[in-house]
Amino acid sequence: MARTTKKTKKPAHSNRKYIVGFWTLFLIGILASVFIFLLAGWGAFGKMPSFDELENPETNLATEIFSSDGKTLGKYYSENRTPIKYEDLPDHLVQALVATEDERFYQHAGIDAKGTLRAAVYLGTRGGASTITQQLAKQLFTEDVAQNDFERVFQKVKEWVISTRLERQYTKEEIITMYFNKYDFVYQAVGIRSASKIYFDKEPRELKIEESAVLVGMLKNSALYNPMRRPELVKSRRNQVFEQMNRNGFISETEMDSLQNLPMKIEFTPEGHDEGMATYFRAYLQGFMKDWIKDNPKPDGSEYSLYSDGLKIYTSIDSKMQEYAENAVTKHIANLQKEFDRQNEKNPTAPFRDLDKSQIENSIQSAMRVSARWKKMKAQGKSEEEIRKSFEEDAEMRVFSWKGIKDTVMTPRDSILYYKAFLQAGMMSMVPQTGEVKAWVGGINFKHFKYEHVKQGKRQVGSTFKPFVYATAIDQLKFSPCDTLPKSKFTIEAGKHGNMNDWAPRNSDGEYDGMYTLKKALASSVNTITARLIDKTGPEPVIDLIGKLGIDTRNIPAVPSIALGTADINLFEMVSAYSTFANQGVYIKPVMVNRIEDKNGTVLYQNVPETRDVLSKEAAYVTINLLEGVTQGGSGTRLRGVWGTNNAFYKTAMTGYPYDLKNPIAGKTGTTQNQSDGWFMGMVPDLVTGVWVGAEDRAVHFPTITYGQGATMALPIWGMYMKDVYADPDLKVSKEAFERPENLSIAVDCANYGSSKETDNSVPDELDF
Repeated sequence: MARTTKKTKKPAHSNRKYIVGFWTLFLIGILASVFIFLLAGWGAFGKMPSFDELENPETNLATEIFSSDGKTLGKYYSENRTPIKYEDLPDHLVQALVATEDERFYQHAGIDAKGTLRAAVYLGTRGGASTITQQLAKQLFTEDVAQNDFERVFQKVKEWVISTRLERQYTKEEIITMYFNKYDFVYQAVGIRSASKIYFDKEPRELKIEESAVLVGMLKNSALYNPMRRPELVKSRRNQVFEQMNRNGFISETEMDSLQNLPMKIEFTPEGHDEGMATYFRAYLQGFMKDWIKDNPKPDGSEYSLYSDGLKIYTSIDSKMQEYAENAVTKHIANLQKEFDRQNEKNPTAPFRDLDKSQIENSIQSAMRVSARWKKMKAQGKSEEEIRKSFEEDAEMRVFSWKGIKDTVMTPRDSILYYKAFLQAGMMSMVPQTGEVKAWVGGINFKHFKYEHVKQGKRQVGSTFKPFVYATAIDQLKFSPCDTLPKSKFTIEAGKHGNMNDWAPRNSDGEYDGMYTLKKALASSVNTITARLIDKTGPEPVIDLIGKLGIDTRNIPAVPSIALGTADINLFEMVSAYSTFANQGVYIKPVMVNRIEDKNGTVLYQNVPETRDVLSKEAAYVTINLLEGVTQGGSGTRLRGVWGTNNAFYKTAMTGYPYDLKNPIAGKTGTTQNQSDGWFMGMVPDLVTGVWVGAEDRAVHFPTITYGQGATMALPIWGMYMKDVYADPDLKVSKEAFERPENLSIAVDCANYGSSKETDNSVPDELDF
C-alpha cells in the first residue's frame, strides 16, 4: 500500500515579507518621485521660475512701427515677436492647435497622464506626451541642453513642475496665447503675428483655415516644415492637421476632403530690417528713437530697449501714400536709368564725366576707404597694402540691378564703379497745416544703397531756391507778380553785398531781351531777374528768411550767387520751407512721430507741434501765386499734359506721361551745374512734395540738359505720385484753389496791372536752370 505524502501548507506570515517589501519599494518609489519633483521645484536641477517670472514671463518683444492709417511699417527687434491677445486668434487656429498638439488640453492640468502612459508603453512610436503647457514651459523657462537620457529625464521633470504651475497661474486661453506668441516660425517670424505677416501678409484674425493649418503644422518642427524650402512636405503636414481636426470633430469629413485638395498659397513677406515698406524712413526713425531713449529713461532710471521692450511707435507716414511714392520712384528711376546707361555706352570715363584719371582714382580710393570691406579688414589687422590688393581680386558677389539681384564675378574695385553708375532719388511728402510727413523715400534700394537722400544728403538746390528770393522781395518791398523787370544782362560789382568779384549770371536760353513780369520770370527761371531781386533785397534778408523756414544756414554764405541755388540743402529742409508758403506763412516743424507707447499702452511721448509765424498771409499767398505760374506757363506745364517743341526728347524719360492734372498746382523745377541734380518742388493746398534725383557722385550725370534737367529727372516722379494719390478716394487730397487772404493788397491779376499786358499764356516752354 502506497504511502501518501501530505503537502504542508506554508503559514500566511511567510509571504508577509514579500508583501511588505513590495509596498515598501512602492512607497519609496512614490516618495522618491515626490522628492525628485520637490527638488526640481526647489531648483536643484537648475533655476526655476519665481512667481513673478510666471506672472510676467521674460520675452523679447519687438518694437512695432505703425503708419497713420494703422498698418505695420516695420519692427526693431533682437527677436521679431509682437504679442497679440486671445480674442485676436481665429477659432480655427486654436482648434487646429488643440486637435494636432494636445487633444485632451482642456481636460488635463498640465500633464496628460494617458498620453504619458501611452508614450512610455510604446516608447514614443505612437506619439509623444508633451502637452501644449509642457511645450510652453520648455520654451519659456528651460533650455534644450540635455546631453544624455539621464539629463533628459530631469529636464522633463522640470517641465512637468513648471507646467503644473502654469496651469494654476493661467487660464487655458492664456496658455494658448502665450504659446502662439512665443513659438519661432523661422525667418525671424517669432510668434503667430509675425508668422501671419511674413508667410501670408495678413493679421492672424484674417487667416483662412488652410493658412492656420500650415502654421500649426509648422509647430512640430519649423525648420523641417519650412514652406519656403519644402512646400510639398508642408502641404502634407497641413493635410494631417485637417485629419486631426476631423478626428476631433472640428470639421466634417466633407470639409476635410475639400480643404486637403486646396493648393498651398504662401505670400512670403519678410520683415528684415532691409525689407518691406519705408526702409529709409525706418532707418532714420531708428536714430530718432535712440536719441529719445537717451533722454527719456524708465521710472526706475534704466533705459528702454528699442529691440526688446515692445514699444509701439505711431508715425505720421500714410501706408498708401508711401506705397505710391515708392512705386513712382522705382518706375521712373528704372526707366531713366536705361537712358542714362545708353548715353554712357561711349563715354570713355564712364560713369564719370568732367574728371581726369587722377580725379577718378581719388574718387575710387575714397569709396574704398569708407567701404565695409576696408573697415572689416582693417579691424582684422590687415595692412593697407593687403587691403588694396583685395580690391583687385575677382570675387563672387550678388549685386543690385533693376532686373533683380544679379549673381556675378567682379573685383570689389569694379563693384564700386558699378554702383556709382546708378541714379538715386529722394522724395518727401508733407501736410503743411500739421507738419505730418506722409511719405519718405530715401533712395532706390535700402539693402544695397544705405545712404539716405531725404535728410542725410545735402545737394545744390538750383532754381528751387529762387522762390525764397522772390518771397523776400514780396515781403520786404511789396513786389507784385505783375511787376516787370528787364531780362537784360546784369552785373553785381565786386565789394557789393560781400561779393569778392563781379558777378554776372547768364540766362539758360542765352537771351537777354524784353521785360518780364515776375510771374513770367520765375516760370521761365530767368537768372538775371533773380539777380536783380537779390540786389534789391540783399542776400542777408534772404538767408534770414530761409533760416526761419527751417533751413540750416550755417554754411550758406551771404553772397548774391546764392540766388541761383548754389547752396547745399537737404530735401527735408526744402519741403518744410515750401510748406510754409502753403500754410499761409506759418512754419511748422515736420512731424514723423505722433506718439510712443510702452508694451502696456502707456503713452510715453506725444508730439506737440512747433510753429512760428514767418511771413504774412499776403506774402505767402503771393509767392504761391508766382509758383502757380511755373505749372501754367513754365517747365511745370508738363504736369498739365503740355509740351514744348522738344516732345521727342522726353518720350523715354517721362515715365507715366501724360499726367494731365487740371487742379491748381504751385511748384518749381531746379537743375544744378552740369546736370548733377534735378529737383521738383510741388504743392497743392494740403500736400507739399519734394523730389531730388541725381547720382551718388556729382561727376556722374547726364551729358546734356535734355535729360539732365529737373523737369525730366524729378518732375515725373511727382506727377505719377500725385496721379495715384488723386485716384485714391480714401486720401481726399485737395484739388481746390489755394486760400486767398481777405483784403489782399498786392495785385496778382496781371491783366489790368499797370502798363504790363503780358499774360501767363505768352510764357515760352523754356529749359529751367
